[in-house]
Amino acid sequence: MNQAEIRKLIPAIRVTISAKHKKFSNPKGPEGRLHKLRNNVSDLVKNERIELNYFRADEARGYAERLIADAIKYGDCHRPTMEMADFWLTEKQLIHKLFKVLVPRYKDTETSYTRLYKAPNIYPGCFYERSVLELRDNPFPPLEKKTSSQNWLLNILLEEAHKEYKEKKCAEESETCN
Repeated sequence: MNQAEIRKLIPAIRVTISAKHKKFSNPKGPEGRLHKLRNNVSDLVKNERIELNYFRADEARGYAERLIADAIKYGDCHRPTMEMADFWLTEKQLIHKLFKVLVPRYKDTETSYTRLYKAPNIYPGCFYERSVLELRDNPFPPLEKKTSSQNWLLNILLEEAHKEYKEKKCAEESETCN
């Protein structure tokens, strides 16, 4: 089997994942780190929007993307996918939510399934950057504010300059026609 055929077997993750190993300190060691990541992925599926430290959110995002991608590609009858869902989702009703709610929602999506926003720090001396990790198309109000740039001064000036240019060009064309 060549490399192109092997790539078809693995679902594509639609977010960039850093190759650097993130060194999270945890008093319980590697098991505690994995337990914390499992809780983050479970909370994301359960609440569809969570706030946590940026680096932890970035890592949890990769696991959540992979979990949803495998659930879409293989479905709930695939034993390794069910084992992975059982491992990452700590509550059993979240497995049903994954396959009955999230898979139909994202099956035709061509972008990533999650969004990661940097949140403002509450206290200026905070060592950790806060972030918000959310599933796309969630029922909550959007975090990013879409403002209309139509009334910005620069756009008004450019529009007026464009009108003057068109009028000048029409005037020149009408003089050459006469």
